[in-house]
Amino acid sequence: MNPANPSKKAPPNDLGVLLRHWRDVRGISQLDLSFNAGISQRHISFIESGRSVPSRQMLMDIAQALDIPLRERNTLLLAAGYAPMYADAAWNAQEMHSVTNALGRMLRQHEPFPALVMDRYWNVLMTNDAAPRFFNCFIDMAARKGPRNMLHLVFDPEGMRPFVADWQTVADSLVQRVYRESVGRVIDDRTRELLDALRAYPDGKKNRAPGHPELATETASAAAMPVIPIGFVKNGHVMKYFSMVSTVGTPQTIAAQELRLECMFPADDETEARHLEMLDAAAQLQR
Repeated sequence: MNPANPSKKAPPNDLGVLLRHWRDVRGISQLDLSFNAGISQRHISFIESGRSVPSRQMLMDIAQALDIPLRERNTLLLAAGYAPMYADAAWNAQEMHSVTNALGRMLRQHEPFPALVMDRYWNVLMTNDAAPRFFNCFIDMAARKGPRNMLHLVFDPEGMRPFVADWQTVADSLVQRVYRESVGRVIDDRTRELLDALRAYPDGKKNRAPGHPELATETASAAAMPVIPIGFVKNGHVMKYFSMVSTVGTPQTIAAQELRLECMFPADDETEARHLEMLDAAAQLQR
């Protein structure tokens, strides 16, 4: 079963299978769903068994109660015999211009610190000027081939990995973020493929998923700070940063829901000073 593929029509009663899948994901009983969606438990039971087909609005009420992402709501609609409701245009389509223009303003305002816009699979779509200038202080970004993906950039031994301080802790923390920040808190097939690709790097299989007992100990070691920073080693010094992630409020298209803006901030005054010196030195070399 692939509930995250809205382009493939499901066989009869796949709607019931999908709804049971989402109830299992959310850990919600038919009774709880009945209360949250304002639908009788008996009706929900009939829908899941294939004895009843819900109206379009009822199906969306159930999807809202289960907090199902927009992309997967289209899958439910197709399974019930309805047309998809949510547009699946590209992130830079005409209808997205108001959103992308706002993101562009936010990117520019975050100079001189790195900021970038990514999709749900950590593919980089937009950046401010500081982001490539920052990473070029460590590696030649122009030499990297293929789509720009933030996780691959950090995990790749030919990318940023040699410059990441306390690599194993950072890698585990990033894997946790993939689970925690996945759209709708759901790991779909493409996200699993991404995680498999990360674990295919040298020592990648050591990276632990959420719930691993050692992670609690490692996280506790960073309790002196309100966040777990990621450190980059430059000229023998560790520069510490943390990120803030923003998403679009009340999205009505799949692209709008799946975009996120990540802004990197210095975690201390020393890092801020070294960051400005590093970028200034890089600019001097380019002149």
